[in-house]
Amino acid sequence: MSKVLSSVAVTEFDSLVKHAYQNAGLLKGAVTVRNNVVGDTYKFRNMGKGLANQKSTSDLVTPMDISHGFATATLQNWNAPEYTDMFDAQTVNFDEKQELASTIAQSLGRRCDQLVIDAMDAETTYAGTVVEGGTNLTTEKVIEAQVALRAQGVPNSNLFAAINAQGLGGLLNQEEITSSDYNNVKALVNGDVDTFGGFKFVVIEDRAEGGLTEAADIVDSYFFSQDAVGLAIGIDIKTDVDWIADRTSWLCNGMLKAGAVSRDGLGIVKVQYDKTA
Repeated sequence: MSKVLSSVAVTEFDSLVKHAYQNAGLLKGAVTVRNNVVGDTYKFRNMGKGLANQKSTSDLVTPMDISHGFATATLQNWNAPEYTDMFDAQTVNFDEKQELASTIAQSLGRRCDQLVIDAMDAETTYAGTVVEGGTNLTTEKVIEAQVALRAQGVPNSNLFAAINAQGLGGLLNQEEITSSDYNNVKALVNGDVDTFGGFKFVVIEDRAEGGLTEAADIVDSYFFSQDAVGLAIGIDIKTDVDWIADRTSWLCNGMLKAGAVSRDGLGIVKVQYDKTA
């Protein structure tokens, strides 16, 4: 049979991958995203705070001299390739194509998540750090994170929390918890709601890309404002399907070009907890 894949088949597979990719990354919707970036770097503009000053009649106005700065994201190329013979059949089972497309999309989505996590890991000045203190994640730590952000003037909207499953369990299993908090946390654990304490929770599973940083069972989770982290995307997602003769297989490759950076560490709180407590 011909080893030239029809344009219809390529377009269909590309569409499947892109559709699956929309739900693949957990943190893409939790940060500031810039698409269609040209080049290998992108500068996110940061604007400081202004101080209003009193004006007397006939006086010249006094500029606030607002500080301006940039946080630079460096974009990198990522591939998600896989050899397969599934396209050899004249009529390929749709579910098989969808499964392969989902696998490629999920891997690229997780990579986007890791870029965001790594950017927060690299920050050196946080709004606050809540130490683990020999306990798992607790409602008190959630409140402490909220207070730290409020103290920096971070708006109480578009706030997110990146934690792992053990931290979610810790919220429900803490010894001292009010009945109201218990019901709210139980709904969060059950997936009935995704917000608690003003934060939208994103649960990062254990993953080969790294996931949340941990050492000796102490997890670094992050409670942050959407404006605090920037994700720059040059190639959101692109697929190629090519016949590789020496492999006698089709190579299905998903490609992504992206980079992330912490725009403002004062919009991020690092919350540590002992996942075994």
